[in-house]
Amino acid sequence: MSLMTIVLFVAGIVLLVWGADLLVRGAAHLAAAAGVSSLIIALTVVALGTSAPELAVSLRAALAGQADLTLGNIVGSNIANILLILGLAAVVAPLLVSPQLLRREVPMMIGVSLLLWLLAADGSISRFDGSVLLAMLVLFLGVTIWTNRRSTRPPNATAIPRLAAHQSRLSIGRNLALVIGGLILLVAGAQWLVDGAVTFARTLGVSELIIGLTVVAIGTSLPEIATSVLAGLRGERDIAVGNVVGSNILNILGVLGLTALLSPAPIAVPVGVLTFDMTVMVATAVACLPIFINGQMIARWEGGLFLAYYAAYTIYLILAAAQHEALPAFRTALIFFVIPLTIITFLAIVVWNRRRRWQGGKVRSTQPSDQ
Repeated sequence: MSLMTIVLFVAGIVLLVWGADLLVRGAAHLAAAAGVSSLIIALTVVALGTSAPELAVSLRAALAGQADLTLGNIVGSNIANILLILGLAAVVAPLLVSPQLLRREVPMMIGVSLLLWLLAADGSISRFDGSVLLAMLVLFLGVTIWTNRRSTRPPNATAIPRLAAHQSRLSIGRNLALVIGGLILLVAGAQWLVDGAVTFARTLGVSELIIGLTVVAIGTSLPEIATSVLAGLRGERDIAVGNVVGSNILNILGVLGLTALLSPAPIAVPVGVLTFDMTVMVATAVACLPIFINGQMIARWEGGLFLAYYAAYTIYLILAAAQHEALPAFRTALIFFVIPLTIITFLAIVVWNRRRRWQGGKVRSTQPSDQ
Protein backbone atom coordinates (compact mmCIF):
# COMPACT_ATOMS: atom_id res chain seq x y z
CA MET A 1 0.00 0.00 0.00
CA SER A 2 1.57 3.24 -1.17
CA LEU A 3 1.75 6.55 0.65
CA MET A 4 -0.28 8.10 -2.17
CA THR A 5 -3.19 5.74 -1.40
CA ILE A 6 -3.25 6.91 2.22
CA VAL A 7 -3.00 10.56 1.16
CA LEU A 8 -5.87 10.20 -1.33
CA PHE A 9 -8.00 8.35 1.24
CA VAL A 10 -7.57 11.11 3.84
CA ALA A 11 -8.03 13.78 1.18
CA GLY A 12 -11.27 12.06 0.14
CA ILE A 13 -12.65 12.34 3.68
CA VAL A 14 -11.60 16.01 3.84
CA LEU A 15 -13.30 16.77 0.52
CA LEU A 16 -16.46 14.96 1.64
CA VAL A 17 -16.69 16.99 4.85
CA TRP A 18 -15.83 20.25 3.08
CA GLY A 19 -18.25 19.58 0.25
CA ALA A 20 -21.08 18.70 2.64
CA ASP A 21 -20.44 21.88 4.62
CA LEU A 22 -20.64 24.03 1.49
CA LEU A 23 -23.76 22.20 0.34
CA VAL A 24 -25.51 22.60 3.69
CA ARG A 25 -24.67 26.30 3.99
CA GLY A 26 -25.72 27.15 0.45
CA ALA A 27 -28.92 25.12 0.58
CA ALA A 28 -29.89 26.42 4.03
CA HIS A 29 -29.53 30.06 2.93
CA LEU A 30 -31.52 29.42 -0.23
CA ALA A 31 -34.24 27.67 1.79
CA ALA A 32 -34.36 30.54 4.27
CA ALA A 33 -34.65 33.06 1.43
CA ALA A 34 -37.60 31.05 0.10
CA GLY A 35 -39.34 31.37 3.48
CA VAL A 36 -38.88 27.76 4.63
CA SER A 37 -38.98 27.37 8.41
CA SER A 38 -36.01 26.35 10.54
CA LEU A 39 -37.72 23.07 11.41
CA ILE A 40 -37.92 22.06 7.77
CA ILE A 41 -34.31 23.18 7.24
CA ALA A 42 -33.13 21.01 10.15
CA LEU A 43 -35.09 17.90 9.18
CA THR A 44 -34.64 18.10 5.43
CA VAL A 45 -31.99 20.47 4.06
CA VAL A 46 -29.38 19.86 6.76
CA ALA A 47 -30.15 16.14 6.90
CA LEU A 48 -29.93 15.90 3.12
CA GLY A 49 -26.65 17.78 3.12
CA THR A 50 -25.05 15.65 5.82
CA SER A 51 -26.26 12.51 4.01
CA ALA A 52 -24.67 13.68 0.75
CA PRO A 53 -21.33 11.90 1.45
CA GLU A 54 -23.17 8.59 1.92
CA LEU A 55 -24.98 9.17 -1.37
CA ALA A 56 -21.79 10.05 -3.26
CA VAL A 57 -19.86 7.08 -1.89
CA SER A 58 -22.74 4.61 -2.33
CA LEU A 59 -23.43 5.63 -5.93
CA ARG A 60 -19.72 5.54 -6.79
CA ALA A 61 -19.33 2.08 -5.23
CA ALA A 62 -22.51 0.68 -6.82
CA LEU A 63 -21.59 1.89 -10.31
CA ALA A 64 -18.14 0.33 -9.83
CA GLY A 65 -19.70 -3.01 -8.89
CA GLN A 66 -18.65 -2.83 -5.22
CA ALA A 67 -22.03 -3.64 -3.66
CA ASP A 68 -20.57 -4.68 -0.30
CA LEU A 69 -19.06 -1.22 0.15
CA THR A 70 -22.40 0.39 -0.78
CA LEU A 71 -24.47 -1.56 1.73
CA GLY A 72 -21.81 -1.45 4.43
CA ASN A 73 -21.57 2.33 4.11
CA ILE A 74 -25.32 2.87 4.60
CA VAL A 75 -25.90 0.34 7.38
CA GLY A 76 -22.67 1.31 9.14
CA SER A 77 -23.47 5.03 8.88
CA ASN A 78 -26.91 4.57 10.44
CA ILE A 79 -25.40 2.63 13.34
CA ALA A 80 -22.64 5.22 13.77
CA ASN A 81 -25.13 8.10 13.61
CA ILE A 82 -26.96 6.87 16.69
CA LEU A 83 -24.30 5.18 18.79
CA LEU A 84 -21.25 7.28 17.92
CA ILE A 85 -22.63 10.70 16.98
CA LEU A 86 -25.49 11.00 19.46
CA GLY A 87 -23.19 9.44 22.06
CA LEU A 88 -20.48 12.05 21.49
CA ALA A 89 -22.96 14.93 21.37
CA ALA A 90 -24.72 13.80 24.56
CA VAL A 91 -21.43 13.42 26.43
CA VAL A 92 -20.57 17.00 25.44
CA ALA A 93 -23.97 18.28 26.60
CA PRO A 94 -27.26 16.49 27.44
CA LEU A 95 -29.50 16.58 24.36
CA LEU A 96 -33.13 17.70 24.41
CA VAL A 97 -35.57 15.67 22.31
CA SER A 98 -38.40 17.52 20.59
CA PRO A 99 -41.90 16.10 21.24
CA GLN A 100 -42.49 16.20 17.48
CA LEU A 101 -39.53 13.88 16.91
CA LEU A 102 -41.00 11.43 19.41
CA ARG A 103 -44.40 11.53 17.74
CA ARG A 104 -43.36 11.27 14.09
CA GLU A 105 -39.70 11.16 13.04
CA VAL A 106 -38.39 8.56 15.53
CA PRO A 107 -41.24 6.08 14.75
CA MET A 108 -40.56 6.80 11.06
CA MET A 109 -36.87 5.97 11.54
CA ILE A 110 -37.80 2.70 13.22
CA GLY A 111 -40.33 1.92 10.48
CA VAL A 112 -37.95 2.49 7.55
CA SER A 113 -35.24 0.46 9.31
CA LEU A 114 -37.68 -2.46 9.61
CA LEU A 115 -38.75 -1.93 5.99
CA LEU A 116 -35.16 -2.19 4.78
CA TRP A 117 -34.73 -5.35 6.81
CA LEU A 118 -37.82 -6.87 5.13
CA LEU A 119 -36.81 -5.77 1.63
CA ALA A 120 -33.35 -7.30 2.13
CA ALA A 121 -34.77 -10.64 3.34
CA ASP A 122 -34.67 -12.07 -0.21
CA GLY A 123 -30.92 -11.45 -0.41
CA SER A 124 -30.84 -8.30 -2.54
CA ILE A 125 -32.10 -4.74 -2.92
CA SER A 126 -33.60 -4.49 -6.42
CA ARG A 127 -34.60 -1.53 -8.54
CA PHE A 128 -38.21 -2.11 -7.50
CA ASP A 129 -37.12 -1.96 -3.85
CA GLY A 130 -35.28 1.28 -4.63
CA SER A 131 -38.40 2.78 -6.22
CA VAL A 132 -40.42 1.84 -3.13
CA LEU A 133 -37.89 3.55 -0.87
CA LEU A 134 -37.81 6.69 -3.05
CA ALA A 135 -41.62 6.84 -3.11
CA MET A 136 -41.62 6.73 0.68
CA LEU A 137 -39.01 9.52 0.73
CA VAL A 138 -41.28 11.75 -1.36
CA LEU A 139 -44.17 10.91 0.97
CA PHE A 140 -42.07 11.66 4.06
CA LEU A 141 -40.86 15.02 2.75
CA GLY A 142 -44.36 15.94 1.57
CA VAL A 143 -45.96 15.12 4.91
CA THR A 144 -43.22 16.99 6.80
CA ILE A 145 -43.67 20.16 4.74
CA TRP A 146 -47.48 19.93 4.77
CA THR A 147 -47.78 19.42 8.51
CA ASN A 148 -45.31 22.21 9.18
CA ARG A 149 -47.30 24.66 7.05
CA ARG A 150 -50.53 23.66 8.80
CA SER A 151 -48.96 24.12 12.21
CA THR A 152 -50.22 27.09 14.16
CA ARG A 153 -46.91 27.49 15.93
CA PRO A 154 -44.76 30.34 14.59
CA PRO A 155 -41.37 29.58 13.04
CA ASN A 156 -38.32 29.57 15.28
CA ALA A 157 -37.86 33.14 16.39
CA THR A 158 -34.09 33.04 16.43
CA ALA A 159 -32.95 30.74 13.63
CA ILE A 160 -34.92 32.29 10.78
CA PRO A 161 -33.93 35.95 11.44
CA ARG A 162 -30.33 34.85 11.85
CA LEU A 163 -30.40 33.01 8.52
CA ALA A 164 -32.35 35.82 6.87
CA ALA A 165 -29.83 38.42 8.05
CA HIS A 166 -27.00 36.30 6.75
CA GLN A 167 -28.88 35.81 3.51
CA SER A 168 -28.99 39.58 3.02
CA ARG A 169 -25.19 39.53 2.83
CA LEU A 170 -25.01 36.64 0.42
CA SER A 171 -26.29 36.79 -3.11
CA ILE A 172 -28.38 34.03 -4.65
CA GLY A 173 -25.56 33.43 -7.12
CA ARG A 174 -23.03 32.85 -4.35
CA ASN A 175 -25.32 30.36 -2.61
CA LEU A 176 -25.84 28.49 -5.85
CA ALA A 177 -22.06 28.45 -6.28
CA LEU A 178 -21.72 26.95 -2.78
CA VAL A 179 -24.18 24.20 -3.67
CA ILE A 180 -22.49 23.39 -6.98
CA GLY A 181 -19.01 23.56 -5.44
CA GLY A 182 -20.12 21.29 -2.61
CA LEU A 183 -21.45 18.72 -5.07
CA ILE A 184 -18.20 18.77 -7.06
CA LEU A 185 -16.14 18.23 -3.90
CA LEU A 186 -18.46 15.41 -2.83
CA VAL A 187 -18.02 13.59 -6.13
CA ALA A 188 -14.22 13.92 -6.05
CA GLY A 189 -14.00 13.00 -2.38
CA ALA A 190 -16.22 9.95 -2.88
CA GLN A 191 -14.04 8.63 -5.68
CA TRP A 192 -10.83 8.98 -3.67
CA LEU A 193 -12.40 7.54 -0.52
CA VAL A 194 -13.85 4.49 -2.27
CA ASP A 195 -10.64 3.77 -4.18
CA GLY A 196 -8.62 4.08 -0.99
CA ALA A 197 -11.04 1.90 0.98
CA VAL A 198 -10.87 -0.88 -1.60
CA THR A 199 -7.07 -0.74 -1.53
CA PHE A 200 -7.10 -0.90 2.28
CA ALA A 201 -9.40 -3.91 2.23
CA ARG A 202 -7.23 -5.81 -0.22
CA THR A 203 -3.99 -4.91 1.57
CA LEU A 204 -5.26 -5.82 5.05
CA GLY A 205 -6.98 -8.96 3.82
CA VAL A 206 -10.43 -7.97 5.10
CA SER A 207 -13.63 -7.65 3.12
CA GLU A 208 -14.90 -4.46 1.55
CA LEU A 209 -18.00 -4.93 3.71
CA ILE A 210 -16.00 -4.55 6.94
CA ILE A 211 -14.23 -1.47 5.58
CA GLY A 212 -17.61 -0.04 4.58
CA LEU A 213 -19.16 -0.75 7.98
CA THR A 214 -16.31 0.91 9.87
CA VAL A 215 -13.81 3.23 8.17
CA VAL A 216 -16.01 4.45 5.31
CA ALA A 217 -19.11 4.68 7.52
CA ILE A 218 -17.31 6.89 10.04
CA GLY A 219 -15.71 8.95 7.27
CA THR A 220 -19.04 9.69 5.58
CA SER A 221 -20.62 10.41 8.98
CA LEU A 222 -18.14 13.18 9.80
CA PRO A 223 -20.59 15.92 8.67
CA GLU A 224 -23.22 14.55 11.08
CA ILE A 225 -20.62 14.44 13.84
CA ALA A 226 -19.61 18.06 13.26
CA THR A 227 -23.23 19.26 12.94
CA SER A 228 -24.57 17.46 16.02
CA VAL A 229 -21.64 18.19 18.34
CA LEU A 230 -21.52 21.87 17.35
CA ALA A 231 -25.29 22.16 17.71
CA GLY A 232 -25.02 20.72 21.22
CA LEU A 233 -22.22 23.12 22.15
CA ARG A 234 -24.21 26.09 20.84
CA GLY A 235 -27.31 25.12 22.82
CA GLU A 236 -29.30 23.99 19.76
CA ARG A 237 -29.63 20.49 21.19
CA ASP A 238 -32.92 19.59 19.53
CA ILE A 239 -31.27 20.22 16.15
CA ALA A 240 -28.47 17.81 17.11
CA VAL A 241 -30.99 14.99 17.55
CA GLY A 242 -33.14 16.01 14.57
CA ASN A 243 -30.11 15.97 12.27
CA VAL A 244 -29.25 12.37 13.19
CA VAL A 245 -32.82 11.08 13.00
CA GLY A 246 -33.42 12.86 9.69
CA SER A 247 -30.12 11.59 8.26
CA ASN A 248 -30.93 7.99 9.17
CA ILE A 249 -34.30 8.23 7.43
CA LEU A 250 -32.76 9.83 4.35
CA ASN A 251 -29.86 7.35 4.23
CA ILE A 252 -32.31 4.47 3.80
CA LEU A 253 -35.04 6.10 1.72
CA GLY A 254 -32.94 8.50 -0.36
CA VAL A 255 -29.38 7.19 -0.51
CA LEU A 256 -30.12 3.47 -0.74
CA GLY A 257 -33.27 4.05 -2.79
CA LEU A 258 -31.50 6.12 -5.45
CA THR A 259 -28.44 3.84 -5.43
CA ALA A 260 -30.57 0.73 -5.95
CA LEU A 261 -32.52 2.45 -8.73
CA LEU A 262 -29.38 3.52 -10.63
CA SER A 263 -27.24 0.46 -9.90
CA PRO A 264 -26.66 -1.73 -12.97
CA ALA A 265 -27.43 -4.83 -10.88
CA PRO A 266 -29.38 -5.55 -7.68
CA ILE A 267 -27.40 -4.78 -4.53
CA ALA A 268 -26.55 -8.12 -2.96
CA VAL A 269 -27.18 -8.49 0.78
CA PRO A 270 -24.78 -10.96 2.44
CA VAL A 271 -26.34 -13.28 5.01
CA GLY A 272 -24.10 -11.86 7.75
CA VAL A 273 -25.33 -8.33 7.08
CA LEU A 274 -28.97 -9.42 7.18
CA THR A 275 -28.67 -11.47 10.36
CA PHE A 276 -26.25 -9.27 12.31
CA ASP A 277 -25.52 -5.75 11.03
CA MET A 278 -29.08 -4.92 9.98
CA THR A 279 -30.30 -6.42 13.24
CA VAL A 280 -27.98 -4.05 15.11
CA MET A 281 -29.23 -1.14 12.97
CA VAL A 282 -32.88 -1.92 13.78
CA ALA A 283 -32.07 -2.51 17.45
CA THR A 284 -30.32 0.87 17.80
CA ALA A 285 -33.26 2.61 16.12
CA VAL A 286 -35.75 0.89 18.46
CA ALA A 287 -33.55 1.65 21.50
CA CYS A 288 -33.88 5.37 20.76
CA LEU A 289 -37.59 5.41 21.59
CA PRO A 290 -37.47 4.45 25.30
CA ILE A 291 -34.27 6.46 25.85
CA PHE A 292 -35.76 9.57 24.22
CA ILE A 293 -39.05 9.19 26.12
CA ASN A 294 -37.21 8.98 29.45
CA GLY A 295 -37.28 12.66 30.34
CA GLN A 296 -37.36 13.68 26.64
CA MET A 297 -33.58 14.00 26.67
CA ILE A 298 -30.38 12.02 26.24
CA ALA A 299 -28.35 12.26 29.42
CA ARG A 300 -24.56 12.11 29.55
CA TRP A 301 -24.57 8.58 30.95
CA GLU A 302 -26.82 7.45 28.08
CA GLY A 303 -24.41 9.08 25.62
CA GLY A 304 -21.55 7.19 27.28
CA LEU A 305 -23.60 3.98 26.96
CA PHE A 306 -24.05 4.62 23.23
CA LEU A 307 -20.30 5.10 22.81
CA ALA A 308 -19.56 1.91 24.74
CA TYR A 309 -21.89 -0.09 22.54
CA TYR A 310 -20.34 1.37 19.39
CA ALA A 311 -16.91 0.36 20.66
CA ALA A 312 -18.23 -3.14 21.36
CA TYR A 313 -19.78 -3.36 17.88
CA THR A 314 -16.52 -2.27 16.24
CA ILE A 315 -14.47 -4.75 18.30
CA TYR A 316 -16.88 -7.51 17.32
CA LEU A 317 -16.46 -6.70 13.62
CA ILE A 318 -12.67 -6.74 13.95
CA LEU A 319 -12.67 -10.06 15.84
CA ALA A 320 -15.09 -11.60 13.34
CA ALA A 321 -13.04 -10.42 10.36
CA ALA A 322 -9.89 -11.93 11.87
CA GLN A 323 -11.72 -15.07 13.09
CA HIS A 324 -10.02 -14.45 16.43
CA GLU A 325 -10.23 -17.10 19.12
CA ALA A 326 -11.65 -14.52 21.54
CA LEU A 327 -14.76 -14.02 19.40
CA PRO A 328 -16.99 -16.67 21.09
CA ALA A 329 -16.18 -15.38 24.59
CA PHE A 330 -16.79 -11.78 23.50
CA ARG A 331 -20.13 -12.70 21.92
CA THR A 332 -21.20 -14.60 25.06
CA ALA A 333 -20.28 -11.66 27.31
CA LEU A 334 -22.35 -9.28 25.19
CA ILE A 335 -25.43 -11.49 24.97
CA PHE A 336 -25.59 -12.83 28.51
CA PHE A 337 -24.02 -10.02 30.57
CA VAL A 338 -23.63 -6.59 28.97
CA ILE A 339 -27.01 -6.35 27.20
CA PRO A 340 -29.14 -7.73 30.10
CA LEU A 341 -27.29 -5.52 32.60
CA THR A 342 -27.95 -2.47 30.41
CA ILE A 343 -31.66 -3.27 30.15
CA ILE A 344 -32.01 -3.80 33.90
CA THR A 345 -30.13 -0.57 34.68
CA PHE A 346 -32.19 1.45 32.22
CA LEU A 347 -35.50 0.06 33.53
CA ALA A 348 -34.44 0.84 37.12
CA ILE A 349 -33.64 4.45 36.19
CA VAL A 350 -36.94 4.85 34.32
CA VAL A 351 -38.88 3.55 37.33
CA TRP A 352 -36.91 5.84 39.65
CA ASN A 353 -37.60 8.88 37.45
CA ARG A 354 -41.31 8.04 37.24
CA ARG A 355 -41.51 7.58 40.98
CA ARG A 356 -39.72 10.88 41.64
CA ARG A 357 -42.09 12.75 39.35
CA TRP A 358 -45.13 11.11 40.98
CA GLN A 359 -43.88 12.01 44.44
CA GLY A 360 -43.14 15.57 43.32
CA GLY A 361 -46.65 15.92 41.94
CA LYS A 362 -48.12 14.47 45.12
CA VAL A 363 -46.20 16.95 47.29
CA ARG A 364 -47.38 19.88 45.16
CA SER A 365 -50.98 18.71 45.32
CA THR A 366 -50.90 18.57 49.16
CA GLN A 367 -49.44 22.05 49.60
CA PRO A 368 -51.99 24.69 50.69
CA SER A 369 -52.85 27.24 48.03
CA ASP A 370 -52.11 30.91 48.58
CA GLN A 371 -55.50 32.52 48.86
